[in-house]
Amino acid sequence: MMLYFYIEPEVAGGLGDHTVRDVSVHPPIITKLHYEFQGWLGDVLLESFPCFIVTEGAKSALLEIGISGVILGPVEVSTSDLFEEMQPDQKLPPFVWLKVNGNAGRDDFGIARDYRLVVSERVLDALKPLGISNALIEPFEVS
Repeated sequence: MMLYFYIEPEVAGGLGDHTVRDVSVHPPIITKLHYEFQGWLGDVLLESFPCFIVTEGAKSALLEIGISGVILGPVEVSTSDLFEEMQPDQKLPPFVWLKVNGNAGRDDFGIARDYRLVVSERVLDALKPLGISNALIEPFEVS
């Protein structure tokens, strides 16, 4: 039986000015994602509620194992003045938007009732070697 886990990824920034969102619903519906970095500890999976992004390298690793429950899309990435000041030599890798549309505890990616991300053990095994050391991970009970 496949194991599943809550994962709360590193928050390296927030939704940028170019994000297009409908805030009349909760969680807000995002139709264009702009992720503005404030600082980055290096994890390959990042969050800014209600969105997730992954590095191109992580995307390749996930596609290699044949993941379910996500659609991959483009994301605009920028860095804030604070980022430029605190990490002037940090070059960001390319990122992609991880649009989660799966069922928690059934697909490789899903959103739990409390809006936390749930991933399969396969996903964790693929991402851990690439770097998710700043994420909080705990067991998810499939009901």
